[in-house]
Amino acid sequence: MAGNQRRRRRNEKSRSQPVRKNGSRDVDPFEYGEALSWRNQSYMNDIADRCAPSPHPLSMCQSRAAAFGYPCEEYKVTTEDGYILSLKRIPHGPHDSNTSTEMRPPVLLFHGLMVDGATWVMSTPKQSLGFILADNGFDVWIANSRGTNSSRNHTSLSTKDPAYWEWSWDELASYDLPAVLQFAYDHTGEKIHYIGHSLGTLMILAAFSEHKLLDVVRSAVLLCPIAYLSRTKSKLLKLAAHIFLAETVHWLGFYEFNPVGPVAHEVLSQICGDPEINCYDLFSAVAGPDCCLNTSTFCAFLEHAPQSTSVRNLVHLSQLVRNGGVSRFDYGNAKDNMKHYNQPRPPPYNLSSIPNHVPIFLTHGGEDYLGDVPDTRHLLRTLVKKHNSDSIEVIYVPDYAHADFIMAYNAPELIYGPMVDFFKRH
Repeated sequence: MAGNQRRRRRNEKSRSQPVRKNGSRDVDPFEYGEALSWRNQSYMNDIADRCAPSPHPLSMCQSRAAAFGYPCEEYKVTTEDGYILSLKRIPHGPHDSNTSTEMRPPVLLFHGLMVDGATWVMSTPKQSLGFILADNGFDVWIANSRGTNSSRNHTSLSTKDPAYWEWSWDELASYDLPAVLQFAYDHTGEKIHYIGHSLGTLMILAAFSEHKLLDVVRSAVLLCPIAYLSRTKSKLLKLAAHIFLAETVHWLGFYEFNPVGPVAHEVLSQICGDPEINCYDLFSAVAGPDCCLNTSTFCAFLEHAPQSTSVRNLVHLSQLVRNGGVSRFDYGNAKDNMKHYNQPRPPPYNLSSIPNHVPIFLTHGGEDYLGDVPDTRHLLRTLVKKHNSDSIEVIYVPDYAHADFIMAYNAPELIYGPMVDFFKRH
């Protein structure tokens, strides 16, 4: 009862307006098979009913867009290194008499870690960003990175081949991101508004820091950006990084990381003995306590997530937590780094070199464990010190955590409305 009251107070508190600026466990959960509680439990809106544990059998277009009458197109995009990606498109809303896309500004949405593009259409048309954009006159493109459920094909490799999984977010930034952006640009003939969430923000920041994609991107929205990670509030991530857990998994010969598979079970068993880590609520332990997710949206999310990523990607993110900067993948020794980079240490991504004219809309939350406030402020200082004041807008929502920015019931009012206005100005 007390827990319900605490959650109710937190939900009431979450309705406050954002700050906007321009410029010791007694039971082992593994004994009962409930370690992956993000799939088994939901506390949203004080409802303790469990979400359906099975993944949705249909694609995003069939399971989400078609259910609400939205047209949805599916394309296959092949990256330079041979990965075949699924790219979805919602060209217009269901009630739009003008179905032409000629006057519709294109926008590309790129998801975060261990999820896919379905996260943008998890709720009703009035609450899901993908639908909201289509209803507001945008030509909506939704990316799905390599390794996710709809993007597991390759020109020569199988997902059973270790080589298939030898990538990190370096490759996502260098291959996946430019492939889907160029595809959308070629089809529309217009520069693309970009929206990234979590890892999707790190990719575009890395590309911009090397002055790439500027010829096809019109503006960039960074929803709870991930860049600097050394001060993350997630004790689970800190512990995993500092005991080199992902590296150990890789050394043991595992390459794919399925969050609901046996490897994940074994990984979590190594860290859930720590009394400060709540493995009954892994979702919050990783990303922070979201304030504003309703149960139906969260359960729909769990039908499509979590999904696989590469172990090497987790190794790379762990390096960011330990090292404090934003650099390319560290192969662990000077010889291998010399082989790949012609220098003994991996080169950094110089985020301060991002051109100051690129319109950027950045949002972050006070309860976010991944895009935590100190690290995000470090990123902002890096960006703002040279950025044109009329080309950057920042919205801070004190009660938002990581998933609120893509699934909160009040995100249309607090985040998406101002975002659409930003697009119309740029």
